[in-house]
Amino acid sequence: MLRWVVVTVSMVFFAAPLAGMLDFTTKDAQGRRTAATWAKLVDVEGISRDYPDLAAGFTASVGLAVLTVVVMLVLLVPTMTWVRLRVPGLSRTVEFLCLLPLTVPAIVLVVGLTPVYSWVTYFLGESTIWLGFAYVILVLPYAYRSIDVGLRAIDVKTLSEAARSLGAGWGRVMVRVVLPNLRTAVLSAAFLAVALTLGEFTIANLFSRTNLQVAMFLLGKSDAQISVAVGLAALVFAFIVLFGLSFVGGRSHSRKENS
Repeated sequence: MLRWVVVTVSMVFFAAPLAGMLDFTTKDAQGRRTAATWAKLVDVEGISRDYPDLAAGFTASVGLAVLTVVVMLVLLVPTMTWVRLRVPGLSRTVEFLCLLPLTVPAIVLVVGLTPVYSWVTYFLGESTIWLGFAYVILVLPYAYRSIDVGLRAIDVKTLSEAARSLGAGWGRVMVRVVLPNLRTAVLSAAFLAVALTLGEFTIANLFSRTNLQVAMFLLGKSDAQISVAVGLAALVFAFIVLFGLSFVGGRSHSRKENS
């Protein structure tokens, strides 16, 4: 009984703000119900024409999410696997380095990265997508925990030694042996990275770059209903991604049990 009470209270707690956002975006100036805001939002050509910052911010955030996930996985998965196989004594050091960003406020991180990004801008340009390198630092603590749990759940050493004894190179071991067994952990890390990237505001704003959150902030000054509708749509999208991730992870776990 207590479990259902807790679940119900939690659902009401999270659903009430969403209901308020939906109510706000479906009223006109006279308080009448209307779907004009949402009709405007799904009109891609109209949004691109009337709200160029929003279209640019959405495109930039999608690119940032892809770049952040790719760099994070390429950096973490091989490194953590190699540490677990070859130098397990360094696991505490790697954990400390990955969790360190939790103790650094975003404003301090921006101050430290400003000289670095002056060179990034010089060599790569001023595109918002290059903020993905900073976002990788932000997602390290969450991605590390997710992948670490996945590595602890499998016997990486035995699997890699068996693959190596059959003639597989380290690249094939990573792609054909380690990654399939870490699918759920990798998906969890990727989802956390995407969620953080789509919701990040401070770094992009302080670097004067336009991502989705900055575009929503700027749009809120001129059209609050569209801004709130975009925020609600982003939350629903994140929920759908989380639900899909849970489904994929559950299906993977069921297959392992059946086998």
